[in-house]
Amino acid sequence: MNRPIPGTVEVAVRHILSDKVTGFLVRTRHITWKDSIFRVRRPQSGKQSVELTCPVCDASLLAEVRTEARTLRTRTILRVLFAICVIVFFAAFAYAVHEGGRTLPEGQSLPTLFPVSVVAIAVSFVSAPVFFIQGRAYNGVSLLDAPKPRRLHGLRPVRN
Repeated sequence: MNRPIPGTVEVAVRHILSDKVTGFLVRTRHITWKDSIFRVRRPQSGKQSVELTCPVCDASLLAEVRTEARTLRTRTILRVLFAICVIVFFAAFAYAVHEGGRTLPEGQSLPTLFPVSVVAIAVSFVSAPVFFIQGRAYNGVSLLDAPKPRRLHGLRPVRN
């Protein structure tokens, strides 16, 4: 089993070899790439810029690495935001069902909070999965500048 080394993060630099889209009504996208895994040491404090080189085209990529504590703090904040969105979603959904299911007398309208709860449902329905995915995928490494050649590059976290 490949155990992570404390104080480091593994990053894959991917060089896209081809990107083809086929089909008329049903579109299919085929992407092929070659990647190389780099082990980057985290700084003791602050941020550190590191230079990674693509093994295929020798393009230089500049990445910024944050400390382990900062990475953990950011991941925790994203997960807390996810939990808040889930709570807001279920509370607003319960309120909307409660108020929307009532029979109102002639000439009386729904309370003002009803449209607010519908908007809260829509916003939390979209943002909760985004916070969840970002919280799990965040590794504290970000690409600072993209290379100028035609081929695209990207940094991806390596899952163990």
